Amino acid sequence: MKYLHTMVRVRDLEASLKFYVDALGLVELRRSEHAAGRFTLVFLAAPGDESAQVELTFNWPDENGQVEDYGSARNFGHLAYAVDDIHASCQRLLDHGVTIVRPPRDGRMAFVRSPDLVSIELLQRGAPLAPAEPWVSMPNIGSW
Repeated sequence: MKYLHTMVRVRDLEASLKFYVDALGLVELRRSEHAAGRFTLVFLAAPGDESAQVELTFNWPDENGQVEDYGSARNFGHLAYAVDDIHASCQRLLDHGVTIVRPPRDGRMAFVRSPDLVSIELLQRGAPLAPAEPWVSMPNIGSW
């Protein structure tokens, strides 16, 4: 058995790509459009690690322009990524306008949420970094 990917349904493909690719730093591996089924699939992975992929599934709006409502996505736990520098990763996300819902006060773990409210856990690779500002003083925001 081999792990292939995790599928996440998204309401707005462009907003999701801005989050997952531009802010989080994943790379797009491939994309396919399925006109008969009215959906687009985009496969993403962390740079240099195609073994763990995220499949973004965008179901096209109906004939009235309505997009399917998936709820808050809280029935899905979270995606987790190891990062080389959790402080720099969180700063990059902040610079892209992403709210850090659980800051890396401990230098080890942080959470953010995608535009579709999917929780993303960031874990410091190796030993935790020394606690530092602004993270130490930053409060939790919402849920993750």
